[in-house]
Amino acid sequence: MQSTVNPVPVVIALAARELVRFFRQRNRVTGALLQPLIFWVLFSAGLGPSFKAPEGSATAEGATYAAYFFPGVVVMILLFTAIFATISIIEDRREGFLQSVLVAPIARWSMVLGKLAGGTVIAVLQAVVFLLLGLTIGVHYDLVSLVAIGAFLIVLALALTGLGFVIAWRMDSTQGFHAVMSVFLMPMWLLSGAFFPAAGGWLGAVIAANPLTYGVAGLRRLLYLHSGAASAEAMSHLPSLGVCWLVTVIFAVVTFVASCRIAATRTTGDLL
Repeated sequence: MQSTVNPVPVVIALAARELVRFFRQRNRVTGALLQPLIFWVLFSAGLGPSFKAPEGSATAEGATYAAYFFPGVVVMILLFTAIFATISIIEDRREGFLQSVLVAPIARWSMVLGKLAGGTVIAVLQAVVFLLLGLTIGVHYDLVSLVAIGAFLIVLALALTGLGFVIAWRMDSTQGFHAVMSVFLMPMWLLSGAFFPAAGGWLGAVIAANPLTYGVAGLRRLLYLHSGAASAEAMSHLPSLGVCWLVTVIFAVVTFVASCRIAATRTTGDLL
């Protein structure tokens, strides 16, 4: 059946539905804000005294581990918020809402984009709130840097939400989704340079092959480029900002295309 509905209202309606669902769950909002704050404070306090930054890193000029870990926590917010937002796919299938959307005369990509847009907005909103804490560790924002950081967060959040969509589409239970997250998504974040700097050998190769590494590196460059905590020279060990943008955009395009392709397939649950 060919699409007969304007895709723009479809995208807006599905994205708005995700936002309404999120803000109506107050415990989810509270947990989403407190969890990264607890991670940042506890790990910074526990690992800070024993942490030694690599030569030429963003913390080599006197900044603390809290400054090094800060971009990683922001990316963690994007990752977990975007991924958990796609759990709604499993819930929507169970409740019959997804089946109603699939049989509607709309473009399948508009359904995908609506779900991804909703998860992306939720993730970016939480990340922006957390970015305010950067003022406590010497991060300085201006209009240009805020626009650049915001744009980068949107692209990265879209990529991660698309990844969550691909994983969730074939899942029949939230328990299975959590299991995949524990064995795949958590290591993906840990091996991105967010928690500890990249090393040589096979571990360094794995970190370099991880697309999330370039999201963390790109955000670190944007946050500390004009900060006293780090200069461009102090981050020379990181991939260039251009490379980070390129890899992150490709990551977003690949996950979006993969989401559209997998949404074109049917699962057993879709036939109920």
